[in-house]
Amino acid sequence: MSNKLIDIVNISKAFDENVVLDELNLYIRENEFLTLLGPSGCGKTTLLRILGGFETPDSGKIIFDGQDITNLAPNKRQLNTVFQKYALFTHMTIAENIAFGLKIKGKSQNYINDKIRYALKLVNLEGFENRTPASLSGGQQQRIAIARAIVNEPKVLLLDEPLGALDLKLRQDMQYELIRLKNELGITFIYVTHDQEEALTMSDTIVVMNQGYIQQVGTPEDIYNEPKNAFVADFIGDSNILSATMVHDRLVNILGANFPCVDEGFGQKKPVDAVIRPEDIDLVKPEDGIIRGVVTHVIFKGVHYEMEVMANNYEWLVHSTDMFPVGAEVGLRVDPFDIQIMKKPESEDEEAVPIEE
Repeated sequence: MSNKLIDIVNISKAFDENVVLDELNLYIRENEFLTLLGPSGCGKTTLLRILGGFETPDSGKIIFDGQDITNLAPNKRQLNTVFQKYALFTHMTIAENIAFGLKIKGKSQNYINDKIRYALKLVNLEGFENRTPASLSGGQQQRIAIARAIVNEPKVLLLDEPLGALDLKLRQDMQYELIRLKNELGITFIYVTHDQEEALTMSDTIVVMNQGYIQQVGTPEDIYNEPKNAFVADFIGDSNILSATMVHDRLVNILGANFPCVDEGFGQKKPVDAVIRPEDIDLVKPEDGIIRGVVTHVIFKGVHYEMEVMANNYEWLVHSTDMFPVGAEVGLRVDPFDIQIMKKPESEDEEAVPIEE
């Protein structure tokens, strides 16, 4: 893995006594595509603005490549920001927009012309030099905003929900374009989004945030398959999150039925949360299931059917390539490896329910 490039140390920030970031710590590696993911108001954009120099933390430090840049002006940092609303100058041509930062730095015209050609080729918009922003589509404007940022040769590109204004198909196309750009440029991308699918698609590392705190840091696979708490499990994709009781190692009681699992170390007859993804539930003949249920709702989603199954007084969400009609009696089975056990937060701990081993 690449070397550490940015160290975020005990960063706190409040607006009008509303704490947005609370002693947050995080490090970011060279050449990493790291995504800050979370709901609105979780602090992800504030953290990005602190990294870019547009906000000053109340306490803590930003260490970049071994140097404290906490109070350094944005134009003095080797980090460039691409905003959701592009921030292109409408009265300038595309070439003039891209050249803006280079002219401020006093670069020669030959150097600037070379950089414009290089940047436009990189974002697949060669020949657009004399166009105006108004003549471009949303996706093209976003590419120009990225081109303007990369000509300044930043070590880090900060992207604040840059695809939020695009329609679904264009957004998906741009996701792959950004991955390609990151790989070709060999620089660090720090990306802010509230879109879970976008984060899972693009990232080397995802940082899940909520209410100013980091909930979990990991690869997309880690975040999806091994959520650390109920918030992460609920926020990343669809989940069945159920109050359960750990019978003993490798056996959990969910809604009165014992399910084999692979988790150990939670104690005996202890209250836990069990997370089961909808795609990990197998619908079988009623007599072959661990529990029985009845299909109550079916929606065709293209690649799978989304069904709700009432079983043991709980409405299970199930994704299956096989369709079971409403009213069908089914059995539910789950592979032991697909049940994720999590300790309940202390404030939510409760007496374990009586169970039969």
